Amino acid sequence: MIRYEVTLETGADQAPAVAAYMRDVHIPEIFATGCFRIIRLDRASPTRLRTSYVAQRAEDLQHYLREHAPTLRAEFQARFPTGVTLSRETWTEVAVWE
Repeated sequence: MIRYEVTLETGADQAPAVAAYMRDVHIPEIFATGCFRIIRLDRASPTRLRTSYVAQRAEDLQHYLREHAPTLRAEFQARFPTGVTLSRETWTEVAVWE
């Protein structure tokens, strides 16, 4: 499994709009690409969110990044041109205890 994580930090004034956009628009559009099996949206504080996208294979993530991410990122940037700081990381699952 491959986990692609994006952390978003924003000011308190934009936080509700960013969270609503992620929940109601952006993440459903990403899920609709079929590249990810599971997507989670977590909140550490009112101004800090993390999305975790779980892909079955590295090829699924690469397909998303190549074919879908540029458009979806541009739409997000157009909606929130300033005030949101993003960081992205890719994690490869090593082991799971359930």
